[in-house]
Amino acid sequence: MLDPRMKKLADVLIGFSCRVQPGEKVLIDAFDIPAEMTAAMIERCVQAGGIPFANVHQARVTRSLNMTATEEQLKMLLERDLAFMKQIQCYIGLRGSNNITEMSDVPSDKTQLIGSIMRPVLEQRVNHSKWVVLRWPTPAMAQLAGMSTEAFEDLYFDVCTLDYAKMAREVIPLKERMERTDMVRIVGPGDTDLTFSIKGIAAIPCVGERNIPDGEIYTAPVRDSVNGVILYNTGTINDGKPYDNVRLVFRDGKVVEATGSDTEGINRVLDRDEGARYVGEFAIGFNPFIKRAMRDILFDEKISGSIHFTPGRAYEDADNGNRSQVHWDLVMIQTPEFGGGEMYFDDELIRKDGRFVPEYLHGLNPENLA
Repeated sequence: MLDPRMKKLADVLIGFSCRVQPGEKVLIDAFDIPAEMTAAMIERCVQAGGIPFANVHQARVTRSLNMTATEEQLKMLLERDLAFMKQIQCYIGLRGSNNITEMSDVPSDKTQLIGSIMRPVLEQRVNHSKWVVLRWPTPAMAQLAGMSTEAFEDLYFDVCTLDYAKMAREVIPLKERMERTDMVRIVGPGDTDLTFSIKGIAAIPCVGERNIPDGEIYTAPVRDSVNGVILYNTGTINDGKPYDNVRLVFRDGKVVEATGSDTEGINRVLDRDEGARYVGEFAIGFNPFIKRAMRDILFDEKISGSIHFTPGRAYEDADNGNRSQVHWDLVMIQTPEFGGGEMYFDDELIRKDGRFVPEYLHGLNPENLA
């Protein structure tokens, strides 16, 4: 049975996020989501004049393929998928799974092989199409959020269908301030005290056009400018494996010390290539409905009052030159419940305990966006 909220979400994805135009080819990548939602997406795409295509994936099948992947097999997939992606103007990825750690026992060498060979498909999608990705609410996600399935579904649809056009207006002063900024200082839980420059690097608002849920603005630090310590006070998943209390020490841009609940595993990720120990993204989260972490980065990186500071690859539209197979979004929350903290731009206090301080940024505080 079609939940009417599915149609509303399809309207957001087709009409606002991708702004599908007549004749555009749209790939709908459906990972373990209800068939009704995929069908609603196809119907809405056709109404907009688009030409829909759909891939339907199952996590357990994908795991089996990943466990046994060979270089020859992956190169065949690359040839097929890259040729197809080059013909696509819009990409919409909807991902649901009742087990977020389904890929946790895929050997790391297989994960690295898949990532390195299939990377051109991702780069084609990210850099040469309109795209948006989102999670689908599942009982597993509700459990991680500490909520009932029904309550989490209600939260999910509130988060994913909020007024993103209003958010797009309110973020403009923050974008302008970031692009005038040289030095940033972050003070937070534990011994967090981090400084870096963002001078000359674009600030890119994310307001429903790339991720759903959305609500962040990202840039990148000047590659060699990062110094100090950051303790990430939210749990994270990387390649299906959980990590907690990740603490990184930087010297002249490079992670020189990395510890946490699985210190060996953290360093294994950071040692994949040279760029993995440098940071490719600095972002500020402000979605008013997302207030705590659930180990799902599409939600967690948007937490109101959070930042993420990302070892690995930089985005081309906010580029500091760092290249890597890794792009590991690690989140620190600065609201009082999570230890508080301050953010400074060139010695101006911009945010304290998760709330924007200057009057010209008050529109991004939760009560003004919800």
